[in-house]
Amino acid sequence: MAALLEQKVVLVTGAGAGVGRGIARACAAAGARVAIAALREESGREVVAEIEAAGGSALALACDVSQRSEVDAAVAGTLQRFGGLDALVHNATHRRSPEACRIEEASAELLDQHVSVSLRGAYHCAQAAFAALRERRGRLVLLSSAAALEGSAERPLYAMVKAAERGFAKSLAREWGPFGIAVNAVSPLALTPALARAIAGDPGLESRLRALSPLGWIGDPEHDVGAAVALLLSDAARYVTGQTWIVDGGRFTGL
Repeated sequence: MAALLEQKVVLVTGAGAGVGRGIARACAAAGARVAIAALREESGREVVAEIEAAGGSALALACDVSQRSEVDAAVAGTLQRFGGLDALVHNATHRRSPEACRIEEASAELLDQHVSVSLRGAYHCAQAAFAALRERRGRLVLLSSAAALEGSAERPLYAMVKAAERGFAKSLAREWGPFGIAVNAVSPLALTPALARAIAGDPGLESRLRALSPLGWIGDPEHDVGAAVALLLSDAARYVTGQTWIVDGGRFTGL
């Protein structure tokens, strides 16, 4: 992994914690210089400190992806610090994404919150990064979910926006292919702080999730999900575009 992304520049949204943090750390371990975009810059600084302590190079940026001006600023800050952009990973989701809410109870406000971060954020990232990615024949990765593949009775709004991100990735793969830009989605399962809180509230959840995976464990955000994303961003996966990588230990096999 050490030289997989040597001298590449990667911007990760929602990288202050969870899967985003794991992706950022894995990309740095693979040799990339990483821009950590987080809603709270102090969260980003913590990840930067971890990366720098391991000998890597990183930059913390405050970024609300629902605001185009902040995404533009994050891309500009990355270009100014590192001189280019090879890949952007849009991982950010709204803080209410884990909440269960059936459609008959879902408010328009909750829908707007999901859309603003997942979908509008993806739109902002794609527009803001296109020129820089075209210059380096780069990569765009959007984080999707198993909910996008099989639906969710408890979180239909989350499933809706994650499925839309997957469709957006396929469309951009077709549009941007002539420019040499590869676009993919990733559907992960990892033991994040949010999942850990869910397990604390439902002690049987962890064993049920483990039982769904042929490999028998819940993935690590850095070493399982992050490493797969780093591979997808590398030249080793240069011929892969328009796909959804399912990184969940085999939990979902119906694609």
